[in-house]
Amino acid sequence: MTQPRGRFWQWCVLTAVAVTLVAVSIHYRDHLAAWLRPAAPVPVAEQEASHPHEQAKVLELSKQARENLQLVSRPVKVQTYWKSILVPGQIVDRPGLSDRGVSAPAVSVVTQVHAFPGDTVHPGDKLFTLRLLSEYIQNTQLELFKATGETVLIREQQDRLKKATDTGAIPQSRLIELDQQLRRQETAMQGLRQDLLTRGLSKEQIDEVTQGKFVASIDVVAPPASPAATARADAATPDGGMNPLTYEVQELKVDLGMQVQAGQLLGVLSNHHSLYVEGHAFKREAPALEKAAQQGWPIQIEFAEDDASHWPKLDQLFHIRHLANSIDPESRTFDFFIPLVNQSHAYEQGSRTFVVWRFRPGQRVRLHVPVEELKDVIVLPAAAIVREGPEAYAFRQNGDLFNRLPVRVLHEDRLSVVLANDGSVAPGWYLAQSGAASLNRVLKAQSASGTPAGFHVHADGTVHGTH
Repeated sequence: MTQPRGRFWQWCVLTAVAVTLVAVSIHYRDHLAAWLRPAAPVPVAEQEASHPHEQAKVLELSKQARENLQLVSRPVKVQTYWKSILVPGQIVDRPGLSDRGVSAPAVSVVTQVHAFPGDTVHPGDKLFTLRLLSEYIQNTQLELFKATGETVLIREQQDRLKKATDTGAIPQSRLIELDQQLRRQETAMQGLRQDLLTRGLSKEQIDEVTQGKFVASIDVVAPPASPAATARADAATPDGGMNPLTYEVQELKVDLGMQVQAGQLLGVLSNHHSLYVEGHAFKREAPALEKAAQQGWPIQIEFAEDDASHWPKLDQLFHIRHLANSIDPESRTFDFFIPLVNQSHAYEQGSRTFVVWRFRPGQRVRLHVPVEELKDVIVLPAAAIVREGPEAYAFRQNGDLFNRLPVRVLHEDRLSVVLANDGSVAPGWYLAQSGAASLNRVLKAQSASGTPAGFHVHADGTVHGTH
């Protein structure tokens, strides 16, 4: 009986163990399935993320690569920089100096035009020939001729009566009366001559009128230079261009055979040697402009469409002359004005002289008006800095190597970047003045390729360290 009872208990124990195993397997079936499932491969990107390459900071560029990128490096220096506001503007004529109208002196008909648009003329050169139709000028000439004849008669009478007066045959009062008549005639003649001068007749023509040769046509000539133009001519530097005392025929207002009235505009002469740069600012910018004008701070000007390589160096300091006290109702801006001395080239074609101006009315400009002074800073061109999020980098050149340096930017605009003089860049270091974005892209490509920092890859695939 002992043996069968022992087997019974063995079966009971085995059954209990089997039931327990089944229950455990059912309860932990999810964990067992995950444990028995083969592991999935790890993506390459995650592998690279778990083992990042060292970020490259040094790049080697050959001479040819630098020329392809047009890289130029210059030593940096500590200097003073003016923060500025950008104001649009344009070049305009300077009233009273740039343009000058020529008008008809009397009612007349245009019979000849001597100068045409584009021609250059000097004071006294013929512009138009006019045939006089004015009755007033004809009557004035007649009155002058009569007064001249009366003067001759009075003098002859004085000569005849002078001997008789000496002998007492004629009283002295008669000679006194004739002398008064003579002075009245001379005064009238002087007024008539002056009237004809203002009507465009020359002194030679007026002398002919006194002899009975009346003038039927007159020449309208270029006016004499103003005192301001003469002063500008004395101060001008010779550049082979147009003299401030000469004019260019800008526009004709009449045609041949046209009848014109006294004072009617015949043409417009111009001399663009002295111009204005007219800025257009908003009212909120008025305090900055007023301060710049009061302090005499120089204004930087960018001239649109200006090829400076074909002209002499523009050695001028630009200051605000005055601010307008009215606001344009359409643009809601007010103007301010900066004097500009122009440059020109003159050339000959046949017997004519023509001129080409560097700056022309209507040309657009950008004005940088200073508002704040930054001292002891480093100034670089805008293309010398590249940004990556909050970081800003410049590139220092050492032979063929370019080392990326983190820098702190204090101010930047469309043209320049101002760096803090905090030791990240030392005076005298040679920094790339352009191409920072291109250099940074090459460095990032080098990091992505797995090339260690400070190494470069040759065309045959070999990797070399920096030399």
